[in-house]
Amino acid sequence: MRRFIFSIAAIMLAVSFCQCSPKSQNDETATDVPQEQIMVGAESLDEYLPLLEGKKVGLLSNQTGILSNGTHLLDTILSRGVNVVLILSPEHGFRGNADAGELVSSSVDEKTGIPIRSLYDGKGGYPTQETMDEIDIMVFDLQDVGCRFYTYITTMTKAMEACAKNGKKMIIMDRPNPLGFYVDGPILDMQYKSTVGYLPIPVVHGMTFGELGLMINGEKWLPDGIQCDLSVIKCNNYTHQSRYSLPVKPSPNLPDMRSIYLYPSMCYFEATPVSLGRGTDKAFQMYGHPNMKGYKYSFTPRSVDGAKNPPQLDRECFGVDLRTEPSIEQINAAGLNLEYVIDAYRNLNLDSHFFRSFFELLIGRDYVRKMIMSGASAAEIKAMWAEDVALFKEQRKPYLLYEE
Repeated sequence: MRRFIFSIAAIMLAVSFCQCSPKSQNDETATDVPQEQIMVGAESLDEYLPLLEGKKVGLLSNQTGILSNGTHLLDTILSRGVNVVLILSPEHGFRGNADAGELVSSSVDEKTGIPIRSLYDGKGGYPTQETMDEIDIMVFDLQDVGCRFYTYITTMTKAMEACAKNGKKMIIMDRPNPLGFYVDGPILDMQYKSTVGYLPIPVVHGMTFGELGLMINGEKWLPDGIQCDLSVIKCNNYTHQSRYSLPVKPSPNLPDMRSIYLYPSMCYFEATPVSLGRGTDKAFQMYGHPNMKGYKYSFTPRSVDGAKNPPQLDRECFGVDLRTEPSIEQINAAGLNLEYVIDAYRNLNLDSHFFRSFFELLIGRDYVRKMIMSGASAAEIKAMWAEDVALFKEQRKPYLLYEE
């Protein structure tokens, strides 16, 4: 079977951009403290319950908003007498089972009877004026996966803007960033601003939502420089060197930590005809196409929950199996690795027809496509954004809440 070979130069260059190296080749959750000692912000009830007392609360959350005892934040604060009047839901819905990009209608939570207002209903992603008029304070509790194109960043930024414009306070219940141990990729050229790229940050930003919220305020990234009245309930026993395994799938097609670690390198296939495994049980852990040559590994995308109409549906795709190799250590050392996309581009020989306009929205710069088409290596392209990484690390320092 043909196997994908890492470029040693690419890995060595990638390692130089990482903030730290993995601690064990076989330990997917290596951390400076045991994972069970890391406490998410929502655990610190004594810090935020006084802020919610007597307030009409809007909760922006989904299935990831759980505490260590398995109880959802919604149920936790309701049991403490908090008046939650509205639930706001992001992409994939409050239950986290809708397809990527699928519009989600507003509804009612069956368990509590509380109205759910969808922020992914095709109407711009902002909380409506009606929503803002009904609440006194917004509580935000979503789990990020650490990439600029993960849409929860956009959801948070728009919620901050709505709060700022309406004089409402926002509380971020902070959670660890599973990719918080490195920074990689180009800073977004804002001509490509979109739902999958909303802030001038690298692809892998290495920050928690709480830190990003502070940076949005501090850098005055909201329209006209307005600022949100923001409080961050910090995680405990977390640092940027921690390896944190997510207890709940953040979205339907990120089934485990291997998919999350590969996500910064694999997502660009969304802007090509190549399947990245949507419609299988290991999305982002393979790539292939019916016309790719020289590979014995194959898979066939099917219509499944969370991927009802995946690319190359019901067609046998030939390509690369990443489910067991490379190792977690190699994946994290390489960081944002364009070798997968370059391999498929050269194999299919489609020239400009390989890329769709969505590619720039994901990678954030126009030079990447051009360099791939001109025959540049992944290492040569990565070198182009080295200055972006260095500049961003300095820019973000005042907003970091956790030890690097």
